[in-house]
Amino acid sequence: METVKNPASAALNPNAERSVLLADSLSEGDLQDLCDATIDAIEAGGGFGWLSPPPRDTLERYWQGLMLIPDRRVFVARLDGLIAGSIQLHLNPRNNEAQAMLGRITSAFIATWARGKGLGHMLIDAVESDAQLIGLRALTLDLRETQTNAIRTYESRGYHRWGTQPQYAFVDGHWIAGHHYAKELA
Repeated sequence: METVKNPASAALNPNAERSVLLADSLSEGDLQDLCDATIDAIEAGGGFGWLSPPPRDTLERYWQGLMLIPDRRVFVARLDGLIAGSIQLHLNPRNNEAQAMLGRITSAFIATWARGKGLGHMLIDAVESDAQLIGLRALTLDLRETQTNAIRTYESRGYHRWGTQPQYAFVDGHWIAGHHYAKELA
């Protein structure tokens, strides 16, 4: 008998198992979980540049394509075995020697059903540890001003805002500012 995955039961379980790992490939089940979590995050206004979820096959190709990019490191967070979030670390191209020690965090999200479980901090821990392991000395990122929980999280972890871009994203007929952050790694 096949077990049916239920995000709600994982979210309600106070003893839910939590983990984060660097993904070098995705099984079909993981791909579907990741697409489900992505759609949930987009619908909750979580960024990605998408304002509404794209067709499912577009999301599948997006995630499958990321697995092929050598300078992109994709981490996934699991709650009771289900992928509930992700974060990406972009490395600079090898010909950019001046910024070889700098990485960029992008596309970080946690599905709404898994928020408040510490997975966001676990993803940031994983990216920062990996960045140091591969020799990076600083990380940057940017966020919409509307992503107040993410802003609070990064600022509490030592990321400092170095600038604000007033015309960062155009949503519902209005400009939304974006904040730019940096952190030097120990």
